[in-house]
Amino acid sequence: MLPRATFDDEIDLRTLRARTSEKWAKYPDDVLPAFVAETDFPIAPGIAAALRRAIDNGDLGYASPRGLGEAYAAFASARYGCRIDPASVHPLPEVMIGVAEILRVITEPGDGIVVNPPVYPPFFATIAEVGRSIVEVALDTTGSLPQLDLAGLERAFSDGARVYLFCNPHNPVGRVFSRGDVERVAALAARYDVAVLADEIHAPLVLPGAEHVAFESVTARADLHSITVTSASKGWNIPGLKCALAIGGSPWARHVLDRLPKAMVERTGHLGVHATIAAFTSEIGFLDRVIEHLDTQRGRLARLLSDSGLGSIRYEPPQAGFLAWLDCRALDLGPDPAKIFLERGKVALVRGLDFGRQGSGFARLNFATSTSVLTEIVRRLRRAVSG
Repeated sequence: MLPRATFDDEIDLRTLRARTSEKWAKYPDDVLPAFVAETDFPIAPGIAAALRRAIDNGDLGYASPRGLGEAYAAFASARYGCRIDPASVHPLPEVMIGVAEILRVITEPGDGIVVNPPVYPPFFATIAEVGRSIVEVALDTTGSLPQLDLAGLERAFSDGARVYLFCNPHNPVGRVFSRGDVERVAALAARYDVAVLADEIHAPLVLPGAEHVAFESVTARADLHSITVTSASKGWNIPGLKCALAIGGSPWARHVLDRLPKAMVERTGHLGVHATIAAFTSEIGFLDRVIEHLDTQRGRLARLLSDSGLGSIRYEPPQAGFLAWLDCRALDLGPDPAKIFLERGKVALVRGLDFGRQGSGFARLNFATSTSVLTEIVRRLRRAVSG
């Protein structure tokens, strides 16, 4: 029996450079991209087959959500042990479009929305777009693993914040919050009548040693208002197909989701629905391969940094996903080390300041690639520091 091909065998830099997505089109060819959250992995065969069937059948009309709820409910049950009513699953074009429209329904202009910086940059932009106020409760980074500041959350809730935008697994630090943390968040939200929007887009990519606790699994209390938003886009690298999900099983959540613009379905990609159903039903094995590779890569990145003389970069391997949050403050590269890495090393990372002021001196690196490409990324980081 032939050994199974690895992603190292299947990722070719010349082929990647032929891609025209943002990751490979934003910079000239002398820059190696490791910024936007796209992976370099090939398309899952079952997803490719589903897309080909749709094209062969001329099935390129407006999206229909048929089958989407059932596919996600089966995945959530098998993966998270969470019971989901398929009828509670609503299609969205993108997670952050869903967040924006939900905020418009459940809040008024000026209402406070709590976030935990350093956090995904579109959180800030989306809250500003809908005219609401950002309430920062920064992660507690005093220990080896970033933690929720539960006392800070309670102060923000008691001071009148209306919504908590809860990123779990967390981007950029890769933290998967424990069941105790999730339950305490739910209890605080119920106590202060704060709605929770749980962004769980990276949940399919929880790595060995951690366990994702779906927020929907702790929402049985009738006085807790919550909606989860997620997508197959990160786990299977299909963000360009434009399909995400909003999940809310309580009467409150169903009422909110029923009030979203009817165009949410029409703006969802029909091919995205096909791909998402295929991902959640027939490509779990592919997801497991991705997780196995990322588990190896997160450790490999630590070794490469140490072996190349970049051990002063503080890096805690993430518990989920493929994003490394690099603390470069000891390198004395100023508040924006990503700028130095780009200019001197020709490698593109995301600047830490995009995630909030807590990101000063940090950069975010995408390691969802092959061993050879990751090795070259670190070599370029070293060149930038040496230069």
